Amino acid sequence: MTTTICTWNINSVRLRADIVLRLLAEQAPDVLCLQETKSPVDKIPLQIFADAGYGHIVAEGNKGYNGVAILSRLPLVDAGTMAFCDTGHARHCAATLPNGLTVHNFYVPAGGDEPDPATNPKFAHKLEFLANMAKWGAGTSPAKSVLVGDLNIAPRADDVWSHKQLLKVVSHTPVEVEALEKARTDGGWIDTTRADIPEGPLYSWWSYRSKDWSNADKGRRLDHVWATADAGHVAGSTRILRDVRGWEKPSDHAPIIAGFAP
Repeated sequence: MTTTICTWNINSVRLRADIVLRLLAEQAPDVLCLQETKSPVDKIPLQIFADAGYGHIVAEGNKGYNGVAILSRLPLVDAGTMAFCDTGHARHCAATLPNGLTVHNFYVPAGGDEPDPATNPKFAHKLEFLANMAKWGAGTSPAKSVLVGDLNIAPRADDVWSHKQLLKVVSHTPVEVEALEKARTDGGWIDTTRADIPEGPLYSWWSYRSKDWSNADKGRRLDHVWATADAGHVAGSTRILRDVRGWEKPSDHAPIIAGFAP
């Protein structure tokens, strides 16, 4: 039986609860992983999601920034959270499904504007976070797991609208790409999105600054779905829901859905 998992940086779950409900109604994923919820867990509108059939939740939250949540119509067992950097930021949560699949939901730091760890503490924090992700993956050797979230890096040249123009822009710099790739390979993760859609431009984020975002199409693939080889990724199941970026009062990210049959 296939389990569908959706990941989405919602950019405030309380502000955008209505479009979360719309997504659940229209796409009906078994599991929805949200990032940048910007809410303490006790302030997330849990009852409306439960009424929609998603009564199981594992989450970590802060007031007004960061935050991750896993909503599910299947029972969840809390699989713990990891800080990766001693900041108190809510950037990871995990849950195990009845089929034994563990879902890790990540929100990697954005890194600020200047791609220099010597002068920009936010960028240094991002690189430290990624290094610790790599150490965790190498030390843990995750099994039967899916890792999703806003990883805030577009790794490939065709994951950005202009490779040449963005090489020195945070989210696509070579040092970030190298750090992300190390985290992926050290943990034994497969980039299932690119496994399903191996060629051509592929984006999941378009800036609010672009009024005509769709026609301009200056996007980046910042959101990812990774899986271990034994997670049972269903080949060809990945979809980036680009149209959601155009909904009323949208997030600047589009959701990604993939299927797993471990």
